[in-house]
Amino acid sequence: MKEKMLKFVEIGQQSPPKRKKEDRSEDFKEIYKEFINDKAKEQSSRCSQCGVPFCQVHCPLSNNIPDWLKLTAENRLEEAYHLSQSTNNMPEICGRICPQDRLCEGNCVIEQSGHGTVTIGSIEKYITENAWEKGWVKSIEVSYEKKQSVGIIGAGPAGLACAEDLRKLGYQITVYDRYDRAGGLLIYGIPNFKLEKYVVTRRTQLLKDSGINFVQNFEVGRDETLDQLREKHDVVLIATGVYKPREIELPGSDLHNIFPAMEFLTASNKKGLGDSVKLFEDGTLNAEGKNVVVIGGGDTAMDCVRTSIRQKAKSVKCLYRRDKKNMPGSAREVNNAEEEGVEFVWLSSPKEFIGKNKVESLNVNKIELGEPDETGRRKPVVNENEIFKIEADLVIKALGFDPENLPRLFGKEDLQVSQWGTIKVDFNTLETSVPGVFAAGDIVRGASLVVWAIKDGKDAAKSIENHLEKKIKEKKEVA
Repeated sequence: MKEKMLKFVEIGQQSPPKRKKEDRSEDFKEIYKEFINDKAKEQSSRCSQCGVPFCQVHCPLSNNIPDWLKLTAENRLEEAYHLSQSTNNMPEICGRICPQDRLCEGNCVIEQSGHGTVTIGSIEKYITENAWEKGWVKSIEVSYEKKQSVGIIGAGPAGLACAEDLRKLGYQITVYDRYDRAGGLLIYGIPNFKLEKYVVTRRTQLLKDSGINFVQNFEVGRDETLDQLREKHDVVLIATGVYKPREIELPGSDLHNIFPAMEFLTASNKKGLGDSVKLFEDGTLNAEGKNVVVIGGGDTAMDCVRTSIRQKAKSVKCLYRRDKKNMPGSAREVNNAEEEGVEFVWLSSPKEFIGKNKVESLNVNKIELGEPDETGRRKPVVNENEIFKIEADLVIKALGFDPENLPRLFGKEDLQVSQWGTIKVDFNTLETSVPGVFAAGDIVRGASLVVWAIKDGKDAAKSIENHLEKKIKEKKEVA
């Protein structure tokens, strides 16, 4: 067979084309077009097939990236899909929203050599979308139904990944979620221009077709306590994620028109899904015609500024206390935001919010970068002598998320949490201080990436399987 790989010397890097910035700012559709088959094969053939695949090493899921790139280059697309999904429950979602520039692609060997990384995320998306189109994506067929049941609290990526892996083993799975749709952050936190919602609903429908039961609009503590769920199920998994917004305590913080990021994004996503959203319809959470200021520098901040552009804001500014080089969000997302007209105000931090009843402007401190902190990034140091003013009709706080007080909410005060409010687990088993209750995802590790949540959900499934098998064994020994 003619060698189909190592073509990076003769074939340059090429990503799927982006829609024109003028066009994409007019709607909420995804900004990247699909690879065609020939282009996906060509770009896959650039892979150098490393002896030590650093792309795989730096993938939280340890995806078999070089192998499915080779299969794609050889036009063995069904095999490529099956290999891709063998380690990843949501490859079409990760292909769209993973910060590949910080993970697999950022560690690609040919990127380091100056040839430009293999466009792994785009190829992963192509492989899976092609599989959906060809009918290769199938619901789970259980060969043997087990009587043991698992209750999963939270229908985000960690909960869904765990549910899928346990259902494949034949367990009876019920997923409880406080929202009216399954998907968690994937539905209500991430805008359509990064992840169109049919992609999520298609995936969750597959799980429903596989025999997984979903209970929506359900809140633990309101509808049933954690102990009541423990009585109904052999095991319970807590995978709620973290949604409590971090606050910024400054003079004027109590003024109207200052909102947490998730409130703004949820309103926009609900509207996009066809729901009636009072605060959007009355203009409160609609950026149209407003001077919008977003505080923060992560991916959530990028989602907010780019959503504001599409809502026809008068101006959109992003305040970040460090410089572009030290931004925590994806460089790709920052560049997309800049292309679409977002103004970044680097090395700046709000000092106070100004206004009578609602915010009208901000006084902002200039920041200087000092010595590196424990993360290696230089510490921001406020310059109290340099202050400037920015007009604002709508301020969005994108400062990160903390856990809610789950012991109180769940009516289970002996559920142990860390000093940060995350649930304490045995890191070998992911079991909490409450016997038979496990936890995974952001509620354990803190706010993180979707791909890490999937990894944690898969790890939880393995631990839960071991726990349930052990219980069966112990029963047999007693008998």
